[in-house]
Amino acid sequence: MLLTMTENELSRIKVIQDVCDKQITGVEAARRLNLSCRQVSRLVKRFTQFGAGGLLSQLRGVPSNHRYDDNHRLRILNLIHEYYADFGPTLAREKLIERHSIKIGLETLRQWMIADGLWVPHFKRKPCIYQPRYRRDCYGELIQIDGSHHDWFEGRSDKCCLLVFIDDATGKLMNLRFSETESAFD
Repeated sequence: MLLTMTENELSRIKVIQDVCDKQITGVEAARRLNLSCRQVSRLVKRFTQFGAGGLLSQLRGVPSNHRYDDNHRLRILNLIHEYYADFGPTLAREKLIERHSIKIGLETLRQWMIADGLWVPHFKRKPCIYQPRYRRDCYGELIQIDGSHHDWFEGRSDKCCLLVFIDDATGKLMNLRFSETESAFD
């Protein structure tokens, strides 16, 4: 059986091996591993009985006790395929609770939707590439008009809109005008 181990687990095995070979004491091993002496003696006992695999977690590769049943998972994914295929995980979860009385964790649903191909995480999405719009070459060729609604006169008059006329080539303000609405026809 092939065992995969992290660097911490490998260093732990080396220290426990040194204790078994009587190169270091249990107290020194406890200090190096930041464990109690009793825990080191437990690890030595497991190492002598089962070898390096005995120091690994026995729950590795075992499904969680809190795992949803596969039939429940498939039922939820079928509902999403049928009714909410274009929804994101948050909205799909809200609709499952609201319309089907199914309560499920958001992250669980998101992981299921990713695995089923219904949702692509943001960092894996292809970025949208927009063609840049360059400034015009000549002064006066394009004038952009922008309106800003505000109580400009601080209650002394009705609210109005400030229209700003901006030349695209230079970015200079060409004209400012107060108007009742954001319209060039006032």
